[in-house]
Amino acid sequence: MAHINIMSLVGSAVPAPLRANGFLACWYVVVDGVQRSGPFTSFEAAAASKTLWTFEALLRSKPAQSLAA
Repeated sequence: MAHINIMSLVGSAVPAPLRANGFLACWYVVVDGVQRSGPFTSFEAAAASKTLWTFEALLRSKPAQSLAA
């Protein structure tokens, strides 16, 4: 199964367009060390995206018949 994490960035690491809008932190979803979605301006949005990535990884790792139970 994939390793799915939420990575946070703060200060000057935050993309310039977000900093220009007053955001001092942002979050990304990282799958096996590779950024897959984001930047998100709230942890809650990143957590929701992580849930989707986790569900998709579960679907890919299990045969369809075992999920139908």
